Amino acid sequence: MSTPIQSAPALAVTKTRSLPWRSKKLLLPLALQFILMFAGFAGRMLVSDHPQRSDVIVVLAGDSQDARYRRGMELLRAGYGKHLFLDASSDSSYFGHTPAEYAEAFLKQDAKEMAAQVSVCPFEEDSTLTETRFVARCLEPLHPASVLLVTSDWHTARAHSIFTHRLPQYHWSVAAAQDDRLFDATWWRHREWAKTTFQEWLKVIWWNTIDRWR
Repeated sequence: MSTPIQSAPALAVTKTRSLPWRSKKLLLPLALQFILMFAGFAGRMLVSDHPQRSDVIVVLAGDSQDARYRRGMELLRAGYGKHLFLDASSDSSYFGHTPAEYAEAFLKQDAKEMAAQVSVCPFEEDSTLTETRFVARCLEPLHPASVLLVTSDWHTARAHSIFTHRLPQYHWSVAAAQDDRLFDATWWRHREWAKTTFQEWLKVIWWNTIDRWR
């Protein structure tokens, strides 16, 4: 008579233990599918290229091939801004001159007929977040209502988010400058593209979880 009484709880325990495992078996494919979808769009999600006609164009620092500057000048000549600021560091020195000093000399030579409409915006500390503080100082004398940011394509979404959050008194738009050496939306095809995508996503996460709320 004792055998049926003992077997019933054992059966219940077996059923109870099987439910979490079944849930895990269902969740695992969904999680994998989400990861694959995110990976496929991870590069594109970093890019925002929607330039609007503005009072001022700001070309952010951090470019090694002048792609950002060339894109900014292209937009200036097309009437997307009345004045262009080229950000350059003033707290480091190479061969006796700061990048800001080199930038000023470069603009005098390269801008040509647009020389009166371009100038250097010096900044300190190598961070997009701190760069907003120095850009604000450069913009203040011009009293612009709208500003067009120009930066590398992979940096556009984060830069636009940071400047919009930190300097809400201006209307911001952003234009992407391409550099195929460093990034493409199909990041998995080249090691350098994958490296840039991974590093930028770390910065995006840090901005949205830590720096935004400080």
